[in-house]
Amino acid sequence: MTTSTLVPVFAALGDETRWSILAALGEGDASASALAGRLPVTRQAIAKHLAVLQEAGLVESLRVGRELRYRVLGSQLSETARSLDRIGAEWDRRLAAIKRIAEGL
Repeated sequence: MTTSTLVPVFAALGDETRWSILAALGEGDASASALAGRLPVTRQAIAKHLAVLQEAGLVESLRVGRELRYRVLGSQLSETARSLDRIGAEWDRRLAAIKRIAEGL
């Protein structure tokens, strides 16, 4: 994942309501109306948050009869986690190098 890919994901995840929506969708697919019934947010606000999550590639919509339902895209979340692991490993490597230099003084 590149920085240009990670930035929208982090921006989307940086909102408490969107975290709540992802957590709710983690329990199963749901429509914006169903999510609004479970969360203290209006359906219109839920729809806007879902659009941000969808734009970031974290959820997708699917039509079930007349209803538009949303589901979490676990692959995107997994890829984000792997990217964070790589960033963390690089920082660990850099900090270990700094420690070796500092201890050698």
